[in-house]
Amino acid sequence: MERLFAPWRMEFITGKREEGCVFCKAPAATGHFRENLVLHMGRHAYVIMNRFPYGSGHLLVIPLRHTPDFTSLTEAESLELSQLLQRSMRVLADVYHPEGFNVGMNLGAAAGAGIREHLHWHLLPRWFGDTNFLPVFADTKSIPEFLTETYDRLRPGFDGAAGVGPAAPRMGGPRP
Repeated sequence: MERLFAPWRMEFITGKREEGCVFCKAPAATGHFRENLVLHMGRHAYVIMNRFPYGSGHLLVIPLRHTPDFTSLTEAESLELSQLLQRSMRVLADVYHPEGFNVGMNLGAAAGAGIREHLHWHLLPRWFGDTNFLPVFADTKSIPEFLTETYDRLRPGFDGAAGVGPAAPRMGGPRP
């Protein structure tokens, strides 16, 4: 019988919680973007990799302003967040060729928000057959590469991200 170990997950489950908002700290540490997995910093929002991903390429798109209230977003914040979600989909499509995406946010404890005090979108690339028995029976996810390797693969796609283009990502295989 093979065993897959995911000890990094236990850090999230039982680890000591940091003081303050993790989503405010990461973009403030400008000299440590790779260490903090920040892929892109915008004027009103940023893109970061999920340190405890549900699957490969799990990204978060987050407003810089600390708020749990989706309805409080300004027009400029909403526009940039939407553009960064689109850009992130394009980058993931180019690098990983997923067959689909899950995009969503959980607002409030009752909705399952793990970090309730700072709203954020989850973006997960998906493939047919990417779910299996491991999460159900072993409470384990298999992530096929280290987070820093994923970061290094995705980061170039965010260079010059001010120009978020109009093309939709193609899914389901290599791009022509």
